[in-house]
Parts: sequence; structure tokens; C-alpha cells
Amino acid sequence: MDRIQFGRRVAYWRDRRRHTQQEFAALMQRSVRWVEELEAGRRQADPNLSVATEIAARLGITLERLLHDPAVLCPADSEIAAVRRALQRHDVITGRCDGSGTEPVPVAALQRDLWLARTGFQAGHFAQLGVQIPKLLVDATRAAERHEGDDQLEAYRQLSLTLELTEAAAIKWGDTELAVVAGHRAVAAAERSEDVVIMASAARHLADAMTNHGQAAAAVAFVTAAARRLEPDLLRRGPEGLSVLGMLFLKAAMAQAAAAEADDHSPAALARSVPGFLDQADEHADHLGFDGNELWTSFGPTNCKLYRVAAHVQLSEGADAVAVAADIPGAALADLPRERRAHLLTDRAIGEKQAGLRTEAVATLLKAEEEAPEEVLCRPRTKQLVEDLRLLGTGSAESRLRALADRCGLPR
Repeated sequence: MDRIQFGRRVAYWRDRRRHTQQEFAALMQRSVRWVEELEAGRRQADPNLSVATEIAARLGITLERLLHDPAVLCPADSEIAAVRRALQRHDVITGRCDGSGTEPVPVAALQRDLWLARTGFQAGHFAQLGVQIPKLLVDATRAAERHEGDDQLEAYRQLSLTLELTEAAAIKWGDTELAVVAGHRAVAAAERSEDVVIMASAARHLADAMTNHGQAAAAVAFVTAAARRLEPDLLRRGPEGLSVLGMLFLKAAMAQAAAAEADDHSPAALARSVPGFLDQADEHADHLGFDGNELWTSFGPTNCKLYRVAAHVQLSEGADAVAVAADIPGAALADLPRERRAHLLTDRAIGEKQAGLRTEAVATLLKAEEEAPEEVLCRPRTKQLVEDLRLLGTGSAESRLRALADRCGLPR
């Protein structure tokens, strides 16, 4: 049982029943601290079945709904709106905080909080970011303004990485405009950090946001310019430098594939450049020599294969996508974060749909759901895939697809 998601559901249904934490603690004959830790996902051990059953009874819902309700699993509109409001704050936009004597958060605390949020993202927990990101943005902005010397540079580094996380979360939520705003801010903060690794990392995130927002051609120009400018310094920065440099070329490949698909005049000519970018990423992965996760990139030979699958899908080359996905060693894939594994499986499912393998696509989506439920049940792009499969028909998989559509919250 996932403690964080279970806690979200308890908090959701406690609020629906109009109980305060103190009232719910009394009903459960526990302390308020116990309820706070349970809802925040901070308890040391998962709640056992008897406790979960009692919670469901006190909240007046079935145990199945408490454990699996997708409406609670996905981020609330209010949580996404809270991230947008944080980005629109005067202090966050200008970097000029209020005149109070509030001490800035120590950079070590910023690093810890960001690590927890990024680790949650890679585990496939996107909804909780709506709560974590606003505080991170405010804390990092204040730290960047009020710290001095090396601590200030590190604060700008953490601010840029927080804005990158905001961009990545917005992509998962399907809010590409929010992603572009966060991506631009991440690039600006990265320049203030004076760290080429952070500059490259921010550039790859902005390219991703631009691509998803329909600005693929501009994304190609931007990310390749960043690669040319930063490559000499990145090659001297060891695994971190190689990882972010390789990611620049992977994002260039995806942007080029999207540009080709959007072009009405010479899509084939544009598509011919995609393998070249992927090959350049492969060269850096081979130089790196292992599947790493430097700066949360998951970069290495295996992730490069995942991007080849995604590029084939973007170019509507479903059979090729399926073939590349089938050739990825299971052991190597198992070592990647859950988000990466689930993303591959959803890409493969799209490829299978494109190739007419619709029954197989349903089975693949169910595997993705096992890896990271939010990647399947909450992402707009995956919900669209489920809807497409329903319209096209999936033969013997119809009942499984219908159940999946219900979990996605799609209308019948």
C-alpha cells in the first residue's frame, strides 16, 4: 500500500465528511499527530488491513474505494491552481521578497525538500507535487535573494531545479502553458547559478515544454543552441555533464519528431534528422558507460532506447516503436525509476494502437498502471489513448478496457 496515496485518500474523504483532524482522531481513538502523519504519508509503517478497514467504516465508504478511488489519486484542480498562483506571486516573479525579517531556508533544507519531491516524481507520484511545489518556489526564491556567496549560487541552483520540477509536473497534468512559464523561469535562474550543468538541465526542460506546447521548431533551435554553447564545459563535468548533455540531444530528437509531424510541406525531410539526434545521445550514453540518474535524468543507454520508442510513436511509426521496446532488456528496464518504466509502457501502448495491436495495447496499459497508476489514470494523453481504444474496439480486451476507463474517470 502506498503511504502517500493512502494518506491523500484519507484526507480527501475526511474533508468530504466535514470532520476536522481532531474529530477524526477522536473517532479513531488516536492522537491528532497520528492523523497528521497518516494523511501526510509520513508514518513509518503502512497501515495494516484492519486499520484501513476501520478508517473506511468511520468515513462511510467501502474499503475498495478508500484504497483505489482514482478521483483521489489524481491532482485536484485547486492544487494545480495553487502552483499557478505561486508562479504568479510578485516575489516569485521578481525575486524580491517582502521586507520582513524572515530568515531564508538553509540551502541544506532546500536540497532535502527538493530531493523528496523529485524522488516522489520519479516514483510516479505527481498529484502530491501540487502541495509541495508552491512552498518550494517561495522558499527557494527567498533563499536566492537573501543568501550570499556560495550559498546564494546554490540557492539559485535549487530554484532552477524547483522550476524544472514545476515544468515536469505541469506536463504530466497536461498544462503546457504553465510548463512553458516554469521552463523559462528555470533557464533564467540557471544562468544566475553560474553552473553549466544546471543551465543544460534547465534548457532540456524548457525544450520539452515548448515541444508539448506546439512550439517544436523553436524548441529544436533552442536546445541545439544550448548544446553547442555548453558542450565543451559539460564534457569536463563528468557523469553529470554527460547526462545533461545527452538529454539535450534526446529532447532535440523529440522536438524534431514533433516538428516533422506538424509540418505540411516537408515532414519526411524533417523526420530524417531525428535519428541523428538520437545517435548523438547514444554516443554520450556509451561514453558514460552505465544507466545513471545524475540530476534525476535517468540518462544512460537504456533511457536512450526509451526515447527511440517515443520518437517512433511521435512519428506514427507504431510497429517500429513496438520492435524497439521489445528489444529493451528487462533487467535494465527494472533498474529505471517507476515513472520511466510506466512512460515506456504507455508509449508502447500507443505504438501498439498505431500498429493495430489493440488487444495488446490494453494489456500494456494495465502493466503501466501497475508500475505507476497516476501515469495511466490521471494523464490527459493516456486518457485519450483509452478513449481511442474504446472507439476502435479491442476484441477480447473490451471488459478490461471498460474497467480501466472507469478507473480513469471517463464517462461511459
